[in-house]
Amino acid sequence: MIGTDTISRVIGHDVYDESGEKIGSAAEVYLDDETGQPEWVTVRTGLFGTKESFVPIRNADLTDDGVRVPVSKTQVKDAPKIDADGHLSPEEEQELYRYYGMGTGMGAGMQTPVMQTTGRETTGTEGTGTGRTGTERTGMQTGTDARGTVGHDTSGPTTDDAMTVSEERLNVDTRSEEVGRARLRKYVVTENVTETVPVSREEVRVEREPITDANIGNAMDGPAISEEEHEVTLHAERPVVDKEAVPVERVRLDKTTVADEVQVSESVRKEGIEVDGADTDRRG
Repeated sequence: MIGTDTISRVIGHDVYDESGEKIGSAAEVYLDDETGQPEWVTVRTGLFGTKESFVPIRNADLTDDGVRVPVSKTQVKDAPKIDADGHLSPEEEQELYRYYGMGTGMGAGMQTPVMQTTGRETTGTEGTGTGRTGTERTGMQTGTDARGTVGHDTSGPTTDDAMTVSEERLNVDTRSEEVGRARLRKYVVTENVTETVPVSREEVRVEREPITDANIGNAMDGPAISEEEHEVTLHAERPVVDKEAVPVERVRLDKTTVADEVQVSESVRKEGIEVDGADTDRRG
């Protein structure tokens, strides 16, 4: 339900019917003086938004796109033609109640219009009926509205016959953020290494030589028959293993930039133009 604290989210925003079809844009909100709650909203329709129709807002809902009212677009199009001059007489209000099937309304009696201007509200009595809150009748909102749209609709009795159409553009940029870290550390691995080493050893070999004139003297030196021993020392090579630590390489971490492409998808809004009440098939 829409209250007086959310009127700023109504004025200047799109109005949709109960099935979600766009009707037009909200121009002014009329308050019931007895309850102080919003009762009607005038919706600008037509080719240049110069036609205004009264629509009940009592049971309307605020949405992300604007306001959804509990009536159809056809009902709004055929609504009673009442001049939105800042004042609703009791007769005009009852006519609207009957047309939309709302009975006799929630309040009756003296009505006090509330005018919303530059962030302040001022009150004043303008006869009987339902008062209004919203923009002045001299034109539509300009500048940046509550939805952040920049620009204004140049339509109305004091402007030209053109309407500004705006759309959202997607501006994509990049920023650097930390996605991970890399560390360089070393650890000790033990493994077996097998190598072949050549070695040598001494073996005993018996040599025999006949007695000759050259060695007869050595052969006859000593007793003729005796026991005797000769000893020869044998040598052999054995592998000797020694280990030493030697540097083999230097390792460091470095960074390189890799270019890639990422698709970005986002919803953007744009304004469209619809023609209401014009004979588009007519040939001049």
